[in-house]
Amino acid sequence: METTSRVAGESGPATPGVPGARRAVDGFLMAAFPWYGLDAAFTGPRWLMQVGTAADGTVEHGSTGHGVEPSLRGETGPDGQSFAVVVTVASRPVRRSADGTGVLEATSVSTAAWLAGSGLLSCSWPLEMELALRQDWLDQQTSVAWELADDLGGSGWNTLSLPVDGVPTDFHYRESEYGWVLAGSAQEGVHVGAYGRGMSAYGLGFAVVKDITEYDN
Repeated sequence: METTSRVAGESGPATPGVPGARRAVDGFLMAAFPWYGLDAAFTGPRWLMQVGTAADGTVEHGSTGHGVEPSLRGETGPDGQSFAVVVTVASRPVRRSADGTGVLEATSVSTAAWLAGSGLLSCSWPLEMELALRQDWLDQQTSVAWELADDLGGSGWNTLSLPVDGVPTDFHYRESEYGWVLAGSAQEGVHVGAYGRGMSAYGLGFAVVKDITEYDN
């Protein structure tokens, strides 16, 4: 029986925004596609998060962080947190899995939207919630994020135009009590998602990262 992956190339749980989940720059350097981050107008701290790989080790997506790295602490709220994370997803067609046992869906803007949405959730924690209940909450909200990502034309999304490599580009955009999420496509054969809190999405710009090692703090 063939199986289908919701997020093509994802090996294990997709948690691109988990605080402290930095990876060495080596994984980013192995990618066959360009990485995106905030453009030169952003002058704050930049840091790497993690890459997602296929079963054969091919890099499929990854995240770069900007601002103050989010800290997941149940006893504190989001006040004072100011960050934006950019998720780059390689554009892939429908294809067989590396082990030949299943089929991987084509990546799309919806893929970027789901990775961004789940990333925002992974660094969020409702103040009234106990530790024992958080996983149930996270599972439930991640399911909702999937549904929203599959319906980018629905009422849960607005359109926001932001520059990508200097070119005005329309993104699907939504806000929640935990922050904002957006997703669109770039000109370099990739889809771009982003999420943040405490840093307005309005006025942001995205650009190809010329030297990813500059993020390796």
